[in-house]
Amino acid sequence: MFYEIRTYRLKNGAIPTYLKVVEDEGIAIQKQHLGELVGYFFSEIGPINEIVHIWAFTSLDDREARRGRLMADPAWQVFLPKIRDLIEVAENKIMKPAAFSPVGGARPV
Repeated sequence: MFYEIRTYRLKNGAIPTYLKVVEDEGIAIQKQHLGELVGYFFSEIGPINEIVHIWAFTSLDDREARRGRLMADPAWQVFLPKIRDLIEVAENKIMKPAAFSPVGGARPV
């Protein structure tokens, strides 16, 4: 499995608005295309105004295909402007779990 960890730093005070619009509209579209949502978080202590969401994919090809379908969905294109201006900085990481990880992993080759 591969895990995509997306971290967004939002504008000051934007977390409630962002979470509301994602809950009401965005997450259903994402789940339809991206599949397995591992978790969706917001910062409470530490760096403020952060959103982190983690998605699981069977392979990098799986991720690419799923993200491509998401980006091509007209409903997603209508949704994106509702969050785009709330995000100041976006970071994306692809992680692979260690063999002993609770979410399962494989030994490096």
